[in-house]
Amino acid sequence: MPMIIVGEKINTSRKFIAQAVERKDARAIQGVARAQADAGAHYIDVNAGTFLGKEAEYLSWLVETVQAAVDRPLCLDSPDPRAIENALDVHKGEAMINSISLEKERYDALLPVVAGRPCKVVALCMARTSMPTSAQERIDVAAELIEGLTGAGVKPDNIFVDPLVQPVSVDVRMGPAILDAIAGVMTRFPGVQTICGLSNISFGLPLRRQINRHFLVLAMARGLSAAILDPTDSELMASLLTAEMLLGQDEYCSAFIEAYEQGLLAINR
Repeated sequence: MPMIIVGEKINTSRKFIAQAVERKDARAIQGVARAQADAGAHYIDVNAGTFLGKEAEYLSWLVETVQAAVDRPLCLDSPDPRAIENALDVHKGEAMINSISLEKERYDALLPVVAGRPCKVVALCMARTSMPTSAQERIDVAAELIEGLTGAGVKPDNIFVDPLVQPVSVDVRMGPAILDAIAGVMTRFPGVQTICGLSNISFGLPLRRQINRHFLVLAMARGLSAAILDPTDSELMASLLTAEMLLGQDEYCSAFIEAYEQGLLAINR
């Protein structure tokens, strides 16, 4: 199955986005949304988490503003159940909720929300009191999250396990741990999908885009279903389309050829 692309750029941790949200500059936000949709994003991530106290208001505004400009479902990026519920009330279509984890307060608050509505849900491999380090720890957390979500009525194919990508600049073992976790989840839990925040892997390092491209291809080879990334990075998207083709996910190489003919693979030949 082709990769699901979630456009990452509408996040108030970015100064330009934070300023646009605070001013409620719909034109600026819609321009970023359109650019990502035109570049191939299937979902647009919206995050207003830097605005403590106003997150719920701003997240709902982002949902309405983005969906007025692009015909795409959104990834609602918040640990706050009130912000998620308010955003779902104005969202058109089936949203993706990012994310639920085993942290007790977050789990208890978000489980009824994701179980009570048709949606995709990101299951983040964060344990109750600590961050996982090994692949097995990630798989164990994923197993518990999947059991809880399916027990509450969430369909397996609506669950996207996020192995919690951590920077290799902090611990070089993170690359293999994350890749092995993706492979383990995809093997052990048929029907469940995997997702990751791609750019976390390169934090603190030079040549971040190059690192992201290589890591994406490695993760796809292990079975990664979806990624939160910058779809306007043409070299990254070229790597994605090439990997899909080589992994047998692009019948007749049609998506690759179409992208080439449209000039979307603007890289050195």
